[in-house]
Amino acid sequence: MRSNFDELNSHSLDQQDRGLSRVAKRLAQSLERDTLVQKTTDELKQMLQADRVVLYYFYQRWKGQVTFESLSAEQLSILGSTGADDCFNDEYAALYLDGRVRAIADIETEPIQECHRDFLRSLQVRANLVVPVLTSKGLWGLLIAHHCQAPHQWSAEEIKRMQQSATRLATAPAIRDT
Repeated sequence: MRSNFDELNSHSLDQQDRGLSRVAKRLAQSLERDTLVQKTTDELKQMLQADRVVLYYFYQRWKGQVTFESLSAEQLSILGSTGADDCFNDEYAALYLDGRVRAIADIETEPIQECHRDFLRSLQVRANLVVPVLTSKGLWGLLIAHHCQAPHQWSAEEIKRMQQSATRLATAPAIRDT
């Protein structure tokens, strides 16, 4: 017959095992997510011949940062950039929540808010393509491609590929279930 101590010890070990199992599952999901996002940004940079493709992840309501990037040159890195808080507000968020895709061929000639133009200039952006990553929980992030050297007229095929990639990210279990 087991003593109360043995039963308590066994219960404690079961709880530890479950806790370790949850941690291992979260780590595996994080690794799966990170691998998928990096592969996606790398593929898009290559396919679009873009200077930079990034994932802007929202860690709270309309606050986020660039968490992944694929670059044509290291000096173009904006990893960790948090964006222009004054420019991205509820109005813009609502548009992206509705599936808005924003293709800007040339930031110097596009009719955009001056704060947005200044922000894009500060990132050395000349052409910009933004597609929302929408999960069942809402706006998870933005998938963004930049041409930095010159204007770029985004083709329907390029826009479609970005949208498909955003959908692939949004429906991946490692992202969808977080």
